[in-house]
Amino acid sequence: MTENTDQTEIPPQEELPPETPEQRIATLEQELQEMRDKWLRSEAEMANLRARTKREVDDARAYALQKFGRDVAEAAENLTRGITSLPKRTEDEPEIIGKMRDGFEGIERSFIALLERNGITRIDPTGAAFDANLHQAMAEQESAEHPPGTIIQAWTQTWQLNGRLLRPAMVVVAKPPAGAAPHIDVEA
Repeated sequence: MTENTDQTEIPPQEELPPETPEQRIATLEQELQEMRDKWLRSEAEMANLRARTKREVDDARAYALQKFGRDVAEAAENLTRGITSLPKRTEDEPEIIGKMRDGFEGIERSFIALLERNGITRIDPTGAAFDANLHQAMAEQESAEHPPGTIIQAWTQTWQLNGRLLRPAMVVVAKPPAGAAPHIDVEA
């Protein structure tokens, strides 16, 4: 028989001096404090994660219809254009024209009310100061009656979904007449 001479040697363990009970308690209290800190940090991170996730889900719900809202706002604008293109109301107009106009106006009111119930609102910018975040300047027009930068005509309305811009208003902005002194805003 052959003897197995291949034995692994186990290194001798260093013997630590024995701890006193007070030292052991202090060590355990320190470990407990470290674990408590880790636990509190972990709880804070989870609370932040929950809040962030809730905020993201709420935003996703509120603005999921943004593309659809843009398309619906365009349809509402087209309905309004159709109504304004009808001939003006006269006393001798055929009854059918008056009924059609009333019907279309009723449909428009109902449609706008439906949009508003779902967070889509329209704002008429006429008379307001031009804001590049809400308006798209399509033209400038000289005007002595309006201060420069005022919207004097809105081709379309501003549409918002829960306060977020869906479609900017297309507007005509006032500018000073040629030869007029430049306007200096002293309040700014």
